[in-house]
Amino acid sequence: MELTRIGGPTILVEFDGWRILLDPTFDPPGRRYAFALGTSSVKTRGPLVSVEDLGPIDLVLLSHDHHADNLDDAGRALLPSARHVVTTPSGAKRLGLPNTQGLKPGATIRLEAEGRPPIDVTATPCRHGPPFTRPIVGEAIGFALRRPGESKVALWVVGDTVLSRPVRQVARDLDVDVAIVNVGGVRFPLTGALRYTMTGADAVTLIADLEPRIVVPAHYDGWSHFLDGENGIRTAVERAPAAVRDRFTWLPYRIPTSV
Repeated sequence: MELTRIGGPTILVEFDGWRILLDPTFDPPGRRYAFALGTSSVKTRGPLVSVEDLGPIDLVLLSHDHHADNLDDAGRALLPSARHVVTTPSGAKRLGLPNTQGLKPGATIRLEAEGRPPIDVTATPCRHGPPFTRPIVGEAIGFALRRPGESKVALWVVGDTVLSRPVRQVARDLDVDVAIVNVGGVRFPLTGALRYTMTGADAVTLIADLEPRIVVPAHYDGWSHFLDGENGIRTAVERAPAAVRDRFTWLPYRIPTSV
């Protein structure tokens, strides 16, 4: 498996001949984007791989379509060119694209592409905020990728979520090779202490439950709404027990990394 960090949550995954793009965001920095309840955030860092240099994409895994830090205008424009797009049921309905399918947590779909072995994609639960905020923040999902017939998860993309009980239960139940964990501890001045994604300390707790071979932190910089940010995740990892700390791999920007 080869991973290329593009920026924010956007990572190119090359696996068994599949070219898989996570949460495409390719707008330049500097713009302020609106979120729910009057909140907003400024994009502070642009992608280090352009859409033009990206090449063909077999599969886009889109954790949710309604927040610009996971799908911005340029990312939205590339969706029709992908062979497959998998997202939430409500997101698939909003996007209205023939190549897009929505999955509820726990549902699995088998995808095929010419010249590549099939791949099974299972949606995993996310809670993108405090309890009872789903009507406001909307639904989001993570993704577990397996080779057909195998129980081991080759890749778990945890998605934008807080450290909820269902997410920890998934971590205890899955046998995972590589995990990509979105962190950053998103907070907004307007909603005070409420968090919308995991902090570094939360991620360490989750990885202690999961025990994957490799864990890759993602989506912790490039936006003004990351209150925990890169310092939070790096500090938490440095303080973690060696059995957790040694599992973390940090992706450099733009350089393909084998894991």
